[in-house]
Amino acid sequence: MLGIDLAGVAHRPTGMCVLRDWDAKTFLSYENSSIVESAMRESPAVIAIDAPLNLPPGRKSMEDRNSVHFRPCDIELRKRKIRFFPITLGPMRALTLRGIQIREELEGLGFRVIEVYPGGAQDIWGIPRARHNLNALRKGLLELGIKELKRDLSSHELDAVTGALVGHLFVQDKAEVYGDFSSGAIIMPVASSP
Repeated sequence: MLGIDLAGVAHRPTGMCVLRDWDAKTFLSYENSSIVESAMRESPAVIAIDAPLNLPPGRKSMEDRNSVHFRPCDIELRKRKIRFFPITLGPMRALTLRGIQIREELEGLGFRVIEVYPGGAQDIWGIPRARHNLNALRKGLLELGIKELKRDLSSHELDAVTGALVGHLFVQDKAEVYGDFSSGAIIMPVASSP
């Protein structure tokens, strides 16, 4: 399993996590090419990316100015009172475009790519989001079953661990699909998992 907490731009750190048998190996990447190289080297069953991976139905491009701002998966997040930033808002625009580009490249290489939302998963599990308390998030991930995590991990790495864990649950049919794969899906844990 490969979890990616994608940065909106290549000069900011992207968190990466390779999860095997509940062992998490984390690192940071920057350029798209290094992200793709990591995927090719690790050859994961699924790549779980924390970034919007498609535009809302009815929007042809990010520059398309219309009233469509939400995908069905975003509407499901809102119904469940999980906070998120709309993909057409400010910095989310660049993240969405980069997410779509990385997804297309990875799928072109034959990888199964899913969208995850670590902040929402952390809410469901009742553990703090990275921006609130890194140490408590690390502790919460250990309590969920991750075997070991270094103390000095960045928020990007901890979100990548969370994404990889959600991807692991997805492979085991222990996750929910918000929305649908044709118009945009976010994979989220069920309240009782893992």
